[in-house]
Amino acid sequence: MENLRVFGFFWFFFGFPLFHARLLTSGHLGAHPGLRARFLDRLALSPHPAALPHALLLLRSLPTPATNDLNAALRGLAASPHPARSLLLLAGRLLPALLPRPDALSLSFALKASARCSDAHTTVQLHALVLRLGVAADVRLLTTLLDSYAKCGDLASARKVFDEMTVRDVATWNSLLAGLAQGTEPNLALALFHRLANSFQELPSREEPNEVTIVAALSACAQIGLLKDGMYVHEFAKRFGLDRNVRVCNSLIDMYSKCGSLSRALDVFHSIKPEDRTLVSYNAAIQAHSMHGHGGDALRLFDEMPTRIEPDGVTYLAVLCGCNHSGLVDDGLRVFNSMRVAPNMKHYGTIVDLLGRAGRLTEAYDTVISMPFPADIVLWQTLLGAAKMHGVVELAELAANKLAELGSNVDGDYVLLSNVYASKARWMDVGRVRDTMRSNDVRKVPGFSYTEIDGVMHKFINGDKEHPRWQEIYRALEDIVSRISELGYEPETSNVLHDIGEEEKQYALCYHSEKLAIAFGLIATPPGETLRVIKNLRICGDCHVVAKLISKAYGRVIVIRDRARFHRFEDGQCSCRDYW
Repeated sequence: MENLRVFGFFWFFFGFPLFHARLLTSGHLGAHPGLRARFLDRLALSPHPAALPHALLLLRSLPTPATNDLNAALRGLAASPHPARSLLLLAGRLLPALLPRPDALSLSFALKASARCSDAHTTVQLHALVLRLGVAADVRLLTTLLDSYAKCGDLASARKVFDEMTVRDVATWNSLLAGLAQGTEPNLALALFHRLANSFQELPSREEPNEVTIVAALSACAQIGLLKDGMYVHEFAKRFGLDRNVRVCNSLIDMYSKCGSLSRALDVFHSIKPEDRTLVSYNAAIQAHSMHGHGGDALRLFDEMPTRIEPDGVTYLAVLCGCNHSGLVDDGLRVFNSMRVAPNMKHYGTIVDLLGRAGRLTEAYDTVISMPFPADIVLWQTLLGAAKMHGVVELAELAANKLAELGSNVDGDYVLLSNVYASKARWMDVGRVRDTMRSNDVRKVPGFSYTEIDGVMHKFINGDKEHPRWQEIYRALEDIVSRISELGYEPETSNVLHDIGEEEKQYALCYHSEKLAIAFGLIATPPGETLRVIKNLRICGDCHVVAKLISKAYGRVIVIRDRARFHRFEDGQCSCRDYW
């Protein structure tokens, strides 16, 4: 205890060099390995820029360093801005000194470093070392190994480690849940969550799921747009009192808004005591308003933020997106010009989109060329989209040339330019663009849509006949066209910008993936139930008109989430007010 008091006194008043000198002159450096290890640990984790190099110098000077000495340095390096140096140290390439045999803690720090470096190859090597040293029974170490695999993107290996573990704690489940949810397997994350929810016996006694468990599951629901699963996770959180946790509440706001339920998202936000709301709470709620086309509400909430909370770049981007989706040009420019943080490319991109959609193309172009940094591919694509919307060929060609100079070779660039030419009936130029696409082996991304019925996701592509009930769906589409025609529907064939006959254009429009998903929803759900559709591309004008008319003819609420925002159709109207 006396040594610890001396340690704290000297560290605070004189700093680590003087304390190091004190240890040397008093002989404590060699006589008290525990004190030395703690000193090394403090050095390695100190924010002082000279502390970590000093720790490595001390480690190098030790004739026979102990494993605890090694671990202190490994820990500091793993948490430093250069985590790869932790791996070099463990491999004996950073210091020439003879290092001691690593233990489970050594490997744990190395695995954390490998996860931060996204170094899957090193994680495999460390896994082999875990087996060779015989420490594979350590639950915490295997959890760190699983987490490293997951953060390196090797989800198959992460799952294999999980399945082979005989004992798992809640941290183990959370690591795999988070890895699957944040990676490419949100469906597997939800399956794992349901397994956990239905089998608490697999957790050690007195352990319960925590906010990390809930947040990971909600993230998976938000990615896929599964509202029913999200509601189940919410109810599960209530069983453990986690629904009052602010971090869980923030995730609930995000999940509900991305699953199309703005009202539930706002209910959660208002359930948080004002003094407990964080910047993330406000960002999530503002983003929810924006995604659903409520730009005015997003602005009001932004203006109501308490002075104790300073808006960040995410806040401003959320507000600007709300202005963009609602056509609030002057408000968007006001917010942009009053930003208290340096705007980045996304902020400029939103302003360019805002101006472009409003037809203020000269201002949009001037914004692009006057930025303090060069415009990226996304910004020129935004300008190309605005040129397509307003049929300005010269600006479309300029943007397309800039995209080619930047090496962009995605289908959307060609399709937008082709559509500008097609809108002007310049079919030779359309053919030239298509020839370029073929020569560059660029293929158009097919449109597809999802809808969830009774917990099962159904996928449709344009002209789909693969669904088991496709014949019923097509008959339902015929009934839809008949009923909405009575309401004045005429196919908007201008959305099919090809040099083909009118009848062929109408056929191409009729079987868009979102129409198929809506038709299936009508025959697979009881009357009055809300239909929810997720589309990978932007909804086309004809599908937008059809969805409005279906909502009126069938008395249904239809919520479509496309790649940019939500559209809520009810009684023949859309929440976007036909501005998207």
